[in-house]
Amino acid sequence: MEATVKKYQQKFKKVKDDMDRWDDLHARLLSQFRNASSIIGRLQLLDDPKNYGFLKDIDNVKDLIFGKQMESLQMIMLSMNKTLEELNIIILSLAKTYRDAKQQLKGGSIQFSTKQLNYRIGVKPSIADCLEGLRLLHEMHQSEYLLKSSVISALAGLALNPSVNDLQAFERLLVDQPNIPKEEVQSVYDVIFAEEIC
Repeated sequence: MEATVKKYQQKFKKVKDDMDRWDDLHARLLSQFRNASSIIGRLQLLDDPKNYGFLKDIDNVKDLIFGKQMESLQMIMLSMNKTLEELNIIILSLAKTYRDAKQQLKGGSIQFSTKQLNYRIGVKPSIADCLEGLRLLHEMHQSEYLLKSSVISALAGLALNPSVNDLQAFERLLVDQPNIPKEEVQSVYDVIFAEEIC
């Protein structure tokens, strides 16, 4: 049983790498979102000829500037979609790790009873703790990925009818990661790596 728990802890070390990558991608997505928001915020101003001053006499200046901003926005939206794809790869990795961990129990040479699954050796976690931790991490990050995808999809619609309040609300959703309480993720790690902490 102790050997099984060690195998699960190794799975968590890989998951920890995924979580570090998630944090990097989250920061990148937030930066991309802020850049897109800045452009969307300018689009209304660029649409009004009064804002061009003496430049309004230059042929097609409004269309050229507006077109360049839309081109930049499109590039940022493509970048955000690539970042979302990378976040989805992490979700798939977490799902696979959890699936493999469950399969390891079913397909292993030793069949554990419910009592054995919940049995702890000293400060080490039970096998059930390990499985539940993997499930929780996958579920939290999958929910957050779906939220981020929805926000990015809605952002494209705001380009046509910008609202400062909506942009700020979407940014707060991205910043907060409401479905991933950091203390809960840390508590999962604390349980799984208990003997390393002591």
